Amino acid sequence: MAFRASISKVVSRGVGTRSMSSAVAAPTSSTFPDYVLRAPTTDVTTLGSGMRVASETVAGSETATVGVWIDAGSRYETAENNGVAHFLEHLSFKGTEKRTQQQLEVEIENMGGHLNAYTSREQTVYFAKVFKDDVGKAVEILSDILLNSKLEESSIERERDVILREMEEVNKQQEELVMDHLHTTAFQGTGLGRTILGPEENIRSLTRNDLVDYIDTHYTAPRMVISGAGAVQHEQLCELADKHFGGLPTVPKTGSSVVMDPAVFTGSDYRVKFNSDETAHVAIAYQSASWTSEYAFPLMLMQTILGSYDRTLGLGKNHASRLCQEVAEQELAHSVSAFNTCYKDTGLFGVYVVAPDIKLDDCCWTVMNNLVRLVHDVSDEEVERAKLTLKATMLMGLDGHSSVAEDIGRQLLTYGRRMTPAEIFSRIDAVSSADIRATAAKFINDEDHAMAAVGGIHELGDYVWFRTSSYWLRY
Repeated sequence: MAFRASISKVVSRGVGTRSMSSAVAAPTSSTFPDYVLRAPTTDVTTLGSGMRVASETVAGSETATVGVWIDAGSRYETAENNGVAHFLEHLSFKGTEKRTQQQLEVEIENMGGHLNAYTSREQTVYFAKVFKDDVGKAVEILSDILLNSKLEESSIERERDVILREMEEVNKQQEELVMDHLHTTAFQGTGLGRTILGPEENIRSLTRNDLVDYIDTHYTAPRMVISGAGAVQHEQLCELADKHFGGLPTVPKTGSSVVMDPAVFTGSDYRVKFNSDETAHVAIAYQSASWTSEYAFPLMLMQTILGSYDRTLGLGKNHASRLCQEVAEQELAHSVSAFNTCYKDTGLFGVYVVAPDIKLDDCCWTVMNNLVRLVHDVSDEEVERAKLTLKATMLMGLDGHSSVAEDIGRQLLTYGRRMTPAEIFSRIDAVSSADIRATAAKFINDEDHAMAAVGGIHELGDYVWFRTSSYWLRY
């Protein structure tokens, strides 16, 4: 099983504002290359139960990825049952009414297949990679582990220790730890502020009834997408989905409606200092926009403009990003990476830094200066280069059936449909340098931030320093 943490006011101080245009020019044959315009189609069908089935067929392929994307994650939990979605993911592989854990594992191995799952803050995913002749069996197995898991008390007790050990490993990964702290302080008191694994006390106390209640509340047909890519036929996938998932309820069995806990951003910071540590891990972020916001694509380009740097990769001062150039030339950090994390109703945009403590002050000044620079001084050349980079990154991210199935499932849950590469390219091309400046002005200029920092952070400025560094005084 894989664990994935899953990763506004009018601007003041003399900075002009600009409204964002939602109009996007329709792509034409002269606009994009042939490989973009002739990309495979995504077929989407909504079954009578409300479950959506979506697939992309690749001619000549011998393998396929099929999976179930569920609109449920740690965000939909409460403080009392936080961690239940991830706990349930573990138990789904421990035996069903039809198969023991050993039978399930042997059956998958005999198919030459791969079965996996992950939980994020807004989604839970179960998927299988198989040969084309085993697509039907894969869908049946997915339905079995999702709908018929035994959730035996003995398995529940064993998995408590497994998850606690996983928590220990996650906490050793500084980036995972810092990003969890960042969410905790940025969205404190709300669902997005809770961790995916949940607190230790919950892992030790969750009961079988908690797991069953979560399934009965969230595992309904309208909240699920069956996604497939590769050697799949859409009509066959629809028939398989109807056959094996047709008994899913359309409303929660518990009778309660699923309510998304609103995201409330709090400007704040969370710091854990280790006097013996000489390396600092710092994430600074601003509240940004949702998947469907008009600012979504400008934010993607802002992330690309800031870029990422790792001193082990050798680009150094020849990096296209001005932030990365300055960090490399002055040897300010081991690594720097911009991030843009989107959710249904909000997001976090910022920079993650790993730096020597003695360089932290200068590194933070450079990061803040480059963040605010987006408000005032973004060239057309930078934006055009970022557009090409973002397009290439998106296309390369679709290499392989698993990546395509992931993209389909995610987009169906977040957008309600799947955008074609041509539409994505068109939306990227519609963003101007003025749009970048307006977006940066809205989300960064003189705005509160959230920060999480762990390690040797003796030279880290206080909250007020970062807050007053979020704008330039101009007369």
